[in-house]
Amino acid sequence: MTTTSRLTRFKMLLGSCGVALCFSCLATAQSLPSSFPHLYAGAPSGDYSPEWQSYFEVTEPLPNVTFPLTRSFAGNLPVQRADHPNDTLFFWAFEHQNGSLTSNTSTEPWGIWLNGGPGSSSMAGMFFENGPMHINGDYSMSSNTEFSWDTVADYVWIDQPVGTGFSTADEAGYISGEDQMGADFLGFLSNLVKVFPSLATRPLYITGESYAGTYIPYILKAHFESPNSPVTIAKIAIGDGSVGSGPEFQDLPAVTVIETYPQLINYDPEVFEYFEEQSHLCGYDVNLTYPQNGTIPTLGYVPGIYDSDEAGSFSSRLKFSNNFKSRSFRSRLLSRFQERSKTEDLHPFAKSTHFRKREERRQDWVRSKRDLTGRANGTIDSRYGCDLLDEFIDYAINFTFPWTLSQPDGGVFDVYNIPDALDPEVPIDASVFLNDNRTRAAIHAPTSKDWVLDFDFPFGASGGNDPSPEPMTFLTDLATNGTEKGVGFVFFSGNDDSLIAHRGTEVVIQNTTFGGIQGFTRKPATPWTDVSGTLAGIVHQERNWTYVLFKGAGHLVAATAPANAKIFLQQFVFGTNTTGLVTGSTVTGGEDPELAEDVMPGSDPIFYGSLSTESSTIWPEATRAAWTSFIQTETASVTTTPISTSIAVSSTSGAA
Repeated sequence: MTTTSRLTRFKMLLGSCGVALCFSCLATAQSLPSSFPHLYAGAPSGDYSPEWQSYFEVTEPLPNVTFPLTRSFAGNLPVQRADHPNDTLFFWAFEHQNGSLTSNTSTEPWGIWLNGGPGSSSMAGMFFENGPMHINGDYSMSSNTEFSWDTVADYVWIDQPVGTGFSTADEAGYISGEDQMGADFLGFLSNLVKVFPSLATRPLYITGESYAGTYIPYILKAHFESPNSPVTIAKIAIGDGSVGSGPEFQDLPAVTVIETYPQLINYDPEVFEYFEEQSHLCGYDVNLTYPQNGTIPTLGYVPGIYDSDEAGSFSSRLKFSNNFKSRSFRSRLLSRFQERSKTEDLHPFAKSTHFRKREERRQDWVRSKRDLTGRANGTIDSRYGCDLLDEFIDYAINFTFPWTLSQPDGGVFDVYNIPDALDPEVPIDASVFLNDNRTRAAIHAPTSKDWVLDFDFPFGASGGNDPSPEPMTFLTDLATNGTEKGVGFVFFSGNDDSLIAHRGTEVVIQNTTFGGIQGFTRKPATPWTDVSGTLAGIVHQERNWTYVLFKGAGHLVAATAPANAKIFLQQFVFGTNTTGLVTGSTVTGGEDPELAEDVMPGSDPIFYGSLSTESSTIWPEATRAAWTSFIQTETASVTTTPISTSIAVSSTSGAA
């Protein structure tokens, strides 16, 4: 990891991925936090039942909310784990229509939204992505009811696992792994359906993004394994999800990301060829066929010098240890500061070490020069190893305007949304609203803790280090169960996401057998459009599996493309739109050869400014035309060939 060469900012939306800075050693230096739910006046006695509906209903005014909202219900419910009565999950549910959630006769579908992390509150999704309220950069509140997902169905935003957001846990009650998380979630649902009985039989659609790509498959696994699941799951939908291994979703797509946004490398063909070579040497240039011809082998990873170098700066740097997927994902996020960290109370020694090493790395880049002088061909760069995501980020920050503007701040790059080069970003913070005692009382939130976006210890003393294998290891079994029980699978990606780029999701799909066939039989190439008829992206559907690629959306799809995200939810998740559906030899909506490429070109402009977009930059037309000519020739001539399992590593110190 190479964050010491720049301050990589991950937005506070981290709906999907938490970025609060933490040090894993704190778990051993002090006791883990212990919290418990608060029982407010008016709570019924006895077990949960519909009598609790009036207790959970949000009836008190919410600070700064001056617009109408549908009826909502909020509070904490136990996960039913033995000897841990204070282990609860916090929920906030909004009705689609008045009375729809409390109806005893409704058969309408309902939805759940989960953010990731691990340890990120789903209130991030509610207030910054797909909920009915939006907290602005000046802490004012505005309505998002036009695009809110509760306009499609009854929707429940849930903080989980225990200890996350307003969810609670005793010191010894944190989850030990994803199987425990799944069991806890079903325990919570068993209580939720006691309060709202119709939810037990109404079709449930579980949706989420990023690390929820790990949570949701494990929840579905627990559901299938339960002899008496409390709910009826109809479909899961995962956006930009961490379903596969770390190399699959972070580093394998590097060349595709660069081809999508060649601005990252200043449209430089020589630099592109370098990354192509590195990708090949690392075994990341996998060949996707339709249907897939053989199982795609587990990807290896070659660490670089910077991997161990970073460990001295942050003890949370557990990357590339025994469990690459879980440790890498969380530690990468935690070790990249975002702009807000300037005002946070960071550990002074770690902070000074970070900035010192960052400056050393920057000078190293300057000395190495951009022309690749001195680099040995045919070997993996010894400094980065196969950490191609960080390598192209460092390249952009050191050599490409407007990312070079952030060098005085240590280097800023928004991995969630490539064309957004603002430095700093608009502040995004829900803590003021949620920790206001008026809000806390209105939503029956615990008083034993304050809400934070990212909780550092979802796995207890292990911090954010998930010991469980990635869902890819059992996805075919899960898909087989899904086929037998009629459960649909939806995967969606934002084309502007560089953290979990769409290529990794496509690899996951092609490496999974569902409906008796491995992967899709045809390459996704069917356009779908927004309400004005403008291209919104690509959609493909086969055998109850759906894949959607969003044009002009980042990692947080509903935040960057709210209108199209709602259309997607209505039509391809809850709805029955057949666009892209393969039936025999035909595809509804046809196939566009230009969309059948591995890359959907990104936007031309890159936007920059301080706290707001002040300007944008577009490369000269001649530069872009030359790149187009180059890439057409380059991609036509590239063939994927097996590489030796003995991977050579360069000992040179040059950099791209």
